[in-house]
Amino acid sequence: MAYISETLAGARILITGGAGFIGSNLALYFQQHHPKARVIALDRFREHTPPSTSLGHFKNLIGFRGEVLGADITCDLDRIAKLDFDYLFHQAAISDTTNTNQTLVLRTNYQAFLDLLEIAQSKGARVIYASSAGVYGNTPAPNVVGQGEVPENVYGFSKLCMDKHVLGRSCRAIAPIVGLRYFNVYGPGEFYKHKSASMILQLGLQALKHQEVKLFEFGEQQRDFVYIEDVIQANVKAMCASASGVYNVGYGGSHSYNEIVRLLQQELGDFKVRYIKNPYAFFQEHTCADISPAQQALDYQPMYDLQKGIEAYVPTIRALAQCPC
Repeated sequence: MAYISETLAGARILITGGAGFIGSNLALYFQQHHPKARVIALDRFREHTPPSTSLGHFKNLIGFRGEVLGADITCDLDRIAKLDFDYLFHQAAISDTTNTNQTLVLRTNYQAFLDLLEIAQSKGARVIYASSAGVYGNTPAPNVVGQGEVPENVYGFSKLCMDKHVLGRSCRAIAPIVGLRYFNVYGPGEFYKHKSASMILQLGLQALKHQEVKLFEFGEQQRDFVYIEDVIQANVKAMCASASGVYNVGYGGSHSYNEIVRLLQQELGDFKVRYIKNPYAFFQEHTCADISPAQQALDYQPMYDLQKGIEAYVPTIRALAQCPC
């Protein structure tokens, strides 16, 4: 489905993190629905498997016919500045919430963002960037932009720094800058995220391969799960934003991990559940996005509730369970 009426013929679109989960889905969306746009997928690509900092994987871009550029947003700014683009979808980041290298995370996520904003502003380009529900930490849900922003890890802090800059008086944007705080995104294209892939994928693969899944005690932690198609919708509609802003992108409702298990059992058949101790000092207990501002400003209307999203995702999960990848 095309989410905006503009043809985007001749539009020049740069996607950082273009070989990652959301970036590659964006690249393929524009290829399918706006074939006359020029799309560049920029990514540092990974240096190890499983990945340490970069999650970009070439297999996510198989079938993509646009331009692919291997570059690092922290040190290849001169190359990026020479590119022509009208829209910048900034998805690149160190998104591993367990990464404790504060200098590295802030340099990659925040400082590079400021540098990219400067380049984009010099071209009059619109910027749509990835923020995160991690900015809310463990503050009570529902999560509202401007309230309860107490991140528990440096990843969430780096995203909050980005958002505060965009909303601050010092940010004088020539073209609108839109930040999208992603909640728990799931769907095709996330397999190469490995340990940071959604629990929906991880539990589905565990169930198919071992007929048993593991959950942290006792599976009642709640998350706002949002299907990848709805995240792409929010990004594309943000291209038409009339002003800068920061918005939550979730479904607008929460579900527990036990509910995921029940829905997966309906699709995959019965399997066992084993509860284990949570080894992480920080773990969000409950997230739920207040999406009303995004609905009003961006016309964002999520189409996939959890059941519909899992039903759409299950064929991919079954295929991945059979794939050596």
